Amino acid sequence: MKYFIIAGEASGDLHGSNLITGLIKTDPDAEIYCWGGDKMESSGARLLVHYRELAVMGFWEVIIKLGKIFKNLRKCRQQILDFKPDLVILIDYPGFNLRIAKYLNNQNINVYYYISPKVWAWKKSRVKRIKQYINRMYVIFPFETKFFEKQGYRVHYFGNPLVETVEKGIELSAGRDKFLAGYGLENKPIISLLAGSRLQEVKKILPVMVRIEKYYPEYQLLVAGVNTIDRSVYNHILKGSCIRVIFDDTYNLLLNSDAALVTSGTATLETAIAGIPQVVCYRGSRLSYAIARMLVKIRFISLVNLIMDKEIVKELIQHNFNERKLVSELNIILPGGWKRNIMLDNYSLLRKKLSGRGASSRIAKDMYHSLKLVDNVN
Repeated sequence: MKYFIIAGEASGDLHGSNLITGLIKTDPDAEIYCWGGDKMESSGARLLVHYRELAVMGFWEVIIKLGKIFKNLRKCRQQILDFKPDLVILIDYPGFNLRIAKYLNNQNINVYYYISPKVWAWKKSRVKRIKQYINRMYVIFPFETKFFEKQGYRVHYFGNPLVETVEKGIELSAGRDKFLAGYGLENKPIISLLAGSRLQEVKKILPVMVRIEKYYPEYQLLVAGVNTIDRSVYNHILKGSCIRVIFDDTYNLLLNSDAALVTSGTATLETAIAGIPQVVCYRGSRLSYAIARMLVKIRFISLVNLIMDKEIVKELIQHNFNERKLVSELNIILPGGWKRNIMLDNYSLLRKKLSGRGASSRIAKDMYHSLKLVDNVN
Protein backbone atom coordinates (compact mmCIF):
# COMPACT_ATOMS: atom_id res chain seq x y z
CA MET A 1 0.00 0.00 0.00
CA LYS A 2 0.97 3.65 -0.40
CA TYR A 3 1.26 5.89 2.65
CA PHE A 4 1.77 9.66 2.95
CA ILE A 5 2.83 10.79 6.44
CA ILE A 6 3.01 14.38 7.71
CA ALA A 7 4.98 15.40 10.83
CA GLY A 8 5.85 19.02 11.54
CA GLU A 9 8.44 18.87 14.33
CA ALA A 10 11.14 16.76 15.98
CA SER A 11 8.84 14.74 18.24
CA GLY A 12 6.64 13.88 15.26
CA ASP A 13 9.72 12.80 13.32
CA LEU A 14 10.64 10.45 16.17
CA HIS A 15 7.18 8.91 16.43
CA GLY A 16 6.86 8.81 12.65
CA SER A 17 10.12 6.92 12.27
CA ASN A 18 9.01 4.20 14.67
CA LEU A 19 5.63 3.99 12.95
CA ILE A 20 7.31 3.66 9.54
CA THR A 21 9.42 0.78 10.86
CA GLY A 22 6.23 -0.91 12.05
CA LEU A 23 4.41 -0.30 8.76
CA ILE A 24 7.22 -1.73 6.66
CA LYS A 25 7.38 -4.78 8.92
CA THR A 26 3.62 -5.29 8.64
CA ASP A 27 3.35 -4.34 4.97
CA PRO A 28 6.59 -5.27 3.13
CA ASP A 29 5.23 -3.67 -0.06
CA ALA A 30 4.68 -0.33 1.66
CA GLU A 31 5.63 2.75 -0.34
CA ILE A 32 5.93 5.73 1.97
CA TYR A 33 6.33 9.44 1.21
CA CYS A 34 6.61 11.93 4.05
CA TRP A 35 6.94 15.43 5.32
CA GLY A 36 9.09 14.94 8.40
CA GLY A 37 12.73 14.62 9.30
CA ASP A 38 15.93 12.63 9.17
CA LYS A 39 14.62 9.84 11.40
CA MET A 40 11.62 9.19 9.17
CA GLU A 41 13.83 9.17 6.10
CA SER A 42 16.32 6.76 7.64
CA SER A 43 13.44 4.43 8.59
CA GLY A 44 12.51 3.95 4.95
CA ALA A 45 10.30 6.85 3.82
CA ARG A 46 11.00 9.21 0.94
CA LEU A 47 11.40 12.65 2.55
CA LEU A 48 9.79 15.43 0.50
CA VAL A 49 9.96 18.36 2.95
CA HIS A 50 11.93 18.63 6.21
CA TYR A 51 10.11 19.78 9.33
CA ARG A 52 12.66 22.57 9.90
CA GLU A 53 10.91 24.35 7.01
CA LEU A 54 7.60 24.09 8.85
CA ALA A 55 8.22 24.58 12.58
CA VAL A 56 6.61 27.75 13.96
CA MET A 57 6.11 28.33 17.69
CA GLY A 58 3.74 30.83 19.31
CA PHE A 59 0.60 32.72 18.26
CA TRP A 60 2.29 35.88 16.97
CA GLU A 61 4.96 33.88 15.15
CA VAL A 62 2.24 32.00 13.25
CA ILE A 63 0.57 35.23 12.17
CA ILE A 64 3.71 36.75 10.68
CA LYS A 65 4.47 33.56 8.75
CA LEU A 66 0.98 32.92 7.32
CA GLY A 67 2.14 33.39 3.72
CA LYS A 68 4.73 30.62 4.03
CA ILE A 69 2.25 28.36 5.85
CA PHE A 70 -0.36 28.65 3.09
CA LYS A 71 2.28 28.07 0.42
CA ASN A 72 3.30 24.85 2.20
CA LEU A 73 -0.33 23.75 2.44
CA ARG A 74 -0.80 24.12 -1.32
CA LYS A 75 2.43 22.24 -1.98
CA CYS A 76 1.48 19.39 0.36
CA ARG A 77 -2.01 18.99 -1.11
CA GLN A 78 -0.60 18.75 -4.62
CA GLN A 79 2.02 16.18 -3.64
CA ILE A 80 -0.66 14.02 -2.02
CA LEU A 81 -2.85 14.19 -5.12
CA ASP A 82 0.12 13.32 -7.35
CA PHE A 83 1.14 10.36 -5.17
CA LYS A 84 -2.42 8.99 -4.77
CA PRO A 85 -1.85 7.25 -1.40
CA ASP A 86 -4.12 4.62 0.10
CA LEU A 87 -3.70 6.33 3.46
CA VAL A 88 -2.60 9.73 4.74
CA ILE A 89 -1.30 9.65 8.32
CA LEU A 90 -1.21 12.94 10.20
CA ILE A 91 1.08 13.21 13.24
CA ASP A 92 0.10 15.93 15.75
CA TYR A 93 0.87 19.41 14.23
CA PRO A 94 -2.86 20.31 14.15
CA GLY A 95 -2.86 23.81 12.66
CA PHE A 96 -1.43 22.41 9.43
CA ASN A 97 -2.69 18.83 9.52
CA LEU A 98 -6.37 19.58 10.15
CA ARG A 99 -6.37 21.86 7.11
CA ILE A 100 -4.94 19.01 5.06
CA ALA A 101 -7.60 16.66 6.47
CA LYS A 102 -10.37 19.08 5.51
CA TYR A 103 -9.09 19.27 1.95
CA LEU A 104 -8.80 15.48 1.67
CA ASN A 105 -12.32 14.92 2.97
CA ASN A 106 -13.71 15.11 -0.58
CA GLN A 107 -10.80 13.32 -2.28
CA ASN A 108 -11.76 9.74 -1.36
CA ILE A 109 -8.50 9.25 0.58
CA ASN A 110 -8.43 7.61 4.00
CA VAL A 111 -7.05 9.91 6.70
CA TYR A 112 -5.79 8.58 10.05
CA TYR A 113 -4.53 10.79 12.86
CA TYR A 114 -1.66 9.53 14.99
CA ILE A 115 -1.06 11.48 18.21
CA SER A 116 -4.11 13.61 18.79
CA PRO A 117 -4.04 17.39 18.77
CA LYS A 118 -4.18 18.56 22.39
CA VAL A 119 -7.86 19.49 22.15
CA TRP A 120 -8.26 18.63 25.84
CA ALA A 121 -6.04 21.65 26.59
CA TRP A 122 -7.42 24.22 24.17
CA LYS A 123 -9.39 24.59 20.95
CA LYS A 124 -11.94 21.99 21.98
CA SER A 125 -13.84 23.13 18.88
CA ARG A 126 -11.36 21.08 16.84
CA VAL A 127 -13.15 17.90 18.01
CA LYS A 128 -15.96 18.67 15.57
CA ARG A 129 -13.46 18.81 12.68
CA ILE A 130 -11.76 15.63 13.85
CA LYS A 131 -15.10 13.81 13.82
CA GLN A 132 -15.84 15.15 10.35
CA TYR A 133 -12.50 14.66 8.60
CA ILE A 134 -10.60 11.87 10.39
CA ASN A 135 -11.40 8.22 9.69
CA ARG A 136 -9.47 6.85 12.65
CA MET A 137 -7.69 8.48 15.61
CA TYR A 138 -4.81 7.01 17.64
CA VAL A 139 -4.01 8.59 21.01
CA ILE A 140 -0.91 8.05 23.16
CA PHE A 141 -2.09 9.18 26.60
CA PRO A 142 -4.56 7.10 28.61
CA PHE A 143 -6.62 10.10 29.77
CA GLU A 144 -7.38 11.02 26.14
CA THR A 145 -9.67 8.02 25.65
CA LYS A 146 -12.02 9.30 28.38
CA PHE A 147 -11.92 12.82 27.00
CA PHE A 148 -12.96 11.72 23.50
CA GLU A 149 -15.60 9.33 24.88
CA LYS A 150 -17.29 12.33 26.48
CA GLN A 151 -17.23 14.02 23.06
CA GLY A 152 -18.93 11.01 21.46
CA TYR A 153 -15.91 9.96 19.42
CA ARG A 154 -14.15 6.60 19.61
CA VAL A 155 -10.35 6.66 19.61
CA HIS A 156 -7.73 3.92 19.85
CA TYR A 157 -5.05 3.61 22.54
CA PHE A 158 -2.28 1.00 22.22
CA GLY A 159 0.18 2.46 24.72
CA ASN A 160 2.73 5.26 24.49
CA PRO A 161 5.49 4.78 21.87
CA LEU A 162 7.99 6.79 23.93
CA VAL A 163 8.30 3.92 26.41
CA GLU A 164 9.84 1.68 23.77
CA THR A 165 11.93 4.49 22.29
CA VAL A 166 13.47 5.41 25.63
CA GLU A 167 14.00 1.80 26.69
CA LYS A 168 15.79 1.08 23.40
CA GLY A 169 17.90 4.15 24.04
CA ILE A 170 18.76 2.81 27.47
CA GLU A 171 19.74 -0.58 26.04
CA LEU A 172 21.99 1.02 23.42
CA SER A 173 23.48 3.66 25.68
CA ALA A 174 27.17 3.78 26.45
CA GLY A 175 28.36 3.30 30.02
CA ARG A 176 29.52 6.37 31.91
CA ASP A 177 33.23 5.82 31.28
CA LYS A 178 32.67 5.32 27.54
CA PHE A 179 30.38 8.35 27.34
CA LEU A 180 32.84 10.64 29.12
CA ALA A 181 35.79 9.38 27.08
CA GLY A 182 33.91 9.58 23.79
CA TYR A 183 33.28 13.29 24.22
CA GLY A 184 36.45 14.11 26.13
CA LEU A 185 34.49 15.12 29.23
CA GLU A 186 35.67 15.55 32.80
CA ASN A 187 34.97 12.88 35.41
CA LYS A 188 32.42 15.10 37.15
CA PRO A 189 28.67 14.63 37.70
CA ILE A 190 26.44 16.05 34.97
CA ILE A 191 23.46 18.40 34.82
CA SER A 192 21.90 18.27 31.35
CA LEU A 193 20.16 21.19 29.69
CA LEU A 194 17.40 20.28 27.21
CA ALA A 195 16.51 23.64 25.68
CA GLY A 196 14.16 22.37 22.96
CA SER A 197 14.38 21.43 19.29
CA ARG A 198 13.13 24.67 17.74
CA LEU A 199 15.22 27.76 17.16
CA GLN A 200 12.80 30.08 18.97
CA GLU A 201 12.83 27.84 22.05
CA VAL A 202 16.61 27.64 22.22
CA LYS A 203 17.04 31.40 21.86
CA LYS A 204 14.58 32.16 24.66
CA ILE A 205 15.26 29.31 27.07
CA LEU A 206 18.92 28.31 26.88
CA PRO A 207 20.31 31.73 27.95
CA VAL A 208 18.39 31.47 31.23
CA MET A 209 19.52 27.87 31.83
CA VAL A 210 23.15 28.86 31.27
CA ARG A 211 23.04 31.36 34.16
CA ILE A 212 23.05 28.59 36.77
CA GLU A 213 26.57 27.43 35.83
CA LYS A 214 28.26 29.53 38.53
CA TYR A 215 26.27 27.81 41.29
CA TYR A 216 27.50 24.30 40.43
CA PRO A 217 31.30 24.25 40.07
CA GLU A 218 31.33 20.59 41.13
CA TYR A 219 29.14 19.66 38.13
CA GLN A 220 29.62 19.89 34.38
CA LEU A 221 26.67 21.34 32.50
CA LEU A 222 25.98 19.89 29.04
CA VAL A 223 23.44 21.00 26.44
CA ALA A 224 21.45 18.46 24.42
CA GLY A 225 21.90 20.02 20.98
CA VAL A 226 20.04 19.25 17.76
CA ASN A 227 21.67 19.36 14.33
CA THR A 228 18.67 21.13 12.79
CA ILE A 229 19.78 24.28 14.64
CA ASP A 230 22.95 25.96 13.41
CA ARG A 231 25.86 25.47 15.79
CA SER A 232 26.59 29.18 15.74
CA VAL A 233 23.36 29.70 17.72
CA TYR A 234 24.65 27.53 20.56
CA ASN A 235 28.15 29.03 20.34
CA HIS A 236 26.76 32.55 20.68
CA ILE A 237 24.63 31.72 23.73
CA LEU A 238 27.39 29.71 25.46
CA LYS A 239 30.17 32.21 24.78
CA GLY A 240 32.19 32.82 27.97
CA SER A 241 30.93 29.66 29.70
CA CYS A 242 32.49 26.20 30.07
CA ILE A 243 29.27 24.51 28.95
CA ARG A 244 29.53 22.14 25.99
CA VAL A 245 26.95 20.88 23.51
CA ILE A 246 26.36 17.17 22.87
CA PHE A 247 24.62 16.90 19.50
CA ASP A 248 21.88 14.35 18.77
CA ASP A 249 22.80 11.99 21.60
CA THR A 250 20.16 12.99 24.13
CA TYR A 251 19.53 9.59 25.71
CA ASN A 252 23.22 8.98 26.36
CA LEU A 253 23.45 12.44 27.89
CA LEU A 254 20.34 12.03 30.04
CA LEU A 255 21.25 8.58 31.29
CA ASN A 256 24.61 9.86 32.51
CA SER A 257 23.07 12.92 34.22
CA ASP A 258 22.15 13.46 37.86
CA ALA A 259 19.37 15.87 36.91
CA ALA A 260 18.07 17.89 33.97
CA LEU A 261 16.47 21.20 33.08
CA VAL A 262 13.95 20.39 30.38
CA THR A 263 11.91 22.56 28.03
CA SER A 264 8.21 21.68 28.17
CA GLY A 265 7.23 19.16 25.50
CA THR A 266 7.86 15.53 24.64
CA ALA A 267 11.29 15.70 26.28
CA THR A 268 9.73 16.00 29.75
CA LEU A 269 8.10 12.60 29.32
CA GLU A 270 11.25 11.06 27.84
CA THR A 271 13.25 12.33 30.82
CA ALA A 272 10.75 10.84 33.25
CA ILE A 273 10.71 7.44 31.51
CA ALA A 274 14.52 7.49 31.61
CA GLY A 275 14.31 8.06 35.37
CA ILE A 276 16.14 11.39 35.53
CA PRO A 277 14.88 14.05 38.01
CA GLN A 278 13.97 17.26 36.21
CA VAL A 279 12.76 20.82 36.38
CA VAL A 280 10.42 21.78 33.53
CA CYS A 281 11.06 25.15 31.87
CA TYR A 282 9.17 27.30 29.42
CA ARG A 283 9.27 30.86 28.11
CA GLY A 284 7.61 32.29 25.01
CA SER A 285 7.01 35.78 23.66
CA ARG A 286 4.90 38.01 25.92
CA LEU A 287 2.08 38.19 23.42
CA SER A 288 1.99 34.43 22.81
CA TYR A 289 2.03 33.75 26.54
CA ALA A 290 -0.78 36.25 27.21
CA ILE A 291 -2.95 34.65 24.52
CA ALA A 292 -2.14 31.14 25.80
CA ARG A 293 -3.22 32.07 29.34
CA MET A 294 -6.60 33.12 27.99
CA LEU A 295 -7.11 30.04 25.84
CA VAL A 296 -5.42 27.07 27.52
CA LYS A 297 -7.61 25.38 30.13
CA ILE A 298 -5.32 22.89 31.89
CA ARG A 299 -3.64 22.81 35.30
CA PHE A 300 -0.21 21.76 34.00
CA ILE A 301 1.89 22.10 30.85
CA SER A 302 4.25 19.13 31.28
CA LEU A 303 3.13 15.71 30.06
CA VAL A 304 4.39 14.09 33.26
CA ASN A 305 2.02 16.11 35.44
CA LEU A 306 -0.85 15.87 32.97
CA ILE A 307 -0.70 12.08 32.85
CA MET A 308 -0.41 11.74 36.63
CA ASP A 309 -2.96 14.54 37.23
CA LYS A 310 -0.82 16.08 39.96
CA GLU A 311 2.46 17.96 40.28
CA ILE A 312 5.30 15.46 40.00
CA VAL A 313 7.81 17.81 38.38
CA LYS A 314 8.09 21.53 39.04
CA GLU A 315 7.04 23.76 36.14
CA LEU A 316 8.78 27.14 35.85
CA ILE A 317 6.86 29.15 33.28
CA GLN A 318 7.48 32.61 31.82
CA HIS A 319 8.41 35.06 34.66
CA ASN A 320 8.85 32.15 37.11
CA PHE A 321 11.52 30.74 34.83
CA ASN A 322 14.47 32.60 36.29
CA GLU A 323 17.90 31.97 37.75
CA ARG A 324 16.86 32.02 41.42
CA LYS A 325 13.99 29.59 41.06
CA LEU A 326 15.95 27.27 38.79
CA VAL A 327 18.66 26.90 41.41
CA SER A 328 16.14 26.45 44.24
CA GLU A 329 14.24 23.69 42.41
CA LEU A 330 17.36 21.99 41.09
CA ASN A 331 18.93 21.74 44.54
CA ILE A 332 16.10 19.64 45.92
CA ILE A 333 16.26 17.03 43.13
CA LEU A 334 20.04 16.61 42.94
CA PRO A 335 21.56 13.73 44.96
CA GLY A 336 20.82 14.38 48.61
CA GLY A 337 17.84 16.64 47.85
CA TRP A 338 14.60 15.86 49.71
CA LYS A 339 12.43 15.69 46.57
CA ARG A 340 14.64 13.38 44.50
CA ASN A 341 13.35 9.97 45.65
CA ILE A 342 9.75 11.19 45.75
CA MET A 343 10.01 12.16 42.08
CA LEU A 344 11.66 8.85 41.13
CA ASP A 345 8.92 6.86 42.91
CA ASN A 346 6.27 8.76 40.95
CA TYR A 347 8.15 8.08 37.72
CA SER A 348 7.70 4.35 38.40
CA LEU A 349 3.94 4.82 38.69
CA LEU A 350 3.95 6.87 35.49
CA ARG A 351 5.64 4.09 33.49
CA LYS A 352 2.99 1.61 34.63
CA LYS A 353 0.28 3.93 33.29
CA LEU A 354 1.85 4.01 29.82
CA SER A 355 1.30 0.31 28.97
CA GLY A 356 4.82 -0.90 28.20
CA ARG A 357 6.74 -1.50 25.00
CA GLY A 358 5.59 -2.16 21.43
CA ALA A 359 3.04 0.63 20.94
CA SER A 360 4.37 1.72 17.53
CA SER A 361 4.22 -1.83 16.19
CA ARG A 362 0.70 -2.38 17.53
CA ILE A 363 -0.49 0.90 16.00
CA ALA A 364 1.09 0.11 12.61
CA LYS A 365 -0.59 -3.32 12.54
CA ASP A 366 -3.97 -1.82 13.41
CA MET A 367 -3.60 0.83 10.71
CA TYR A 368 -2.77 -1.76 8.07
CA HIS A 369 -5.49 -4.26 9.01
CA SER A 370 -8.20 -1.61 9.44
CA LEU A 371 -7.28 -0.21 6.02
CA LYS A 372 -7.54 -3.70 4.49
CA LEU A 373 -11.01 -4.03 5.98
CA VAL A 374 -12.04 -0.74 4.40
CA ASP A 375 -10.73 -1.91 1.03
CA ASN A 376 -12.59 -5.22 1.32
CA VAL A 377 -15.85 -3.43 2.15
CA ASN A 378 -15.39 -1.14 -0.85
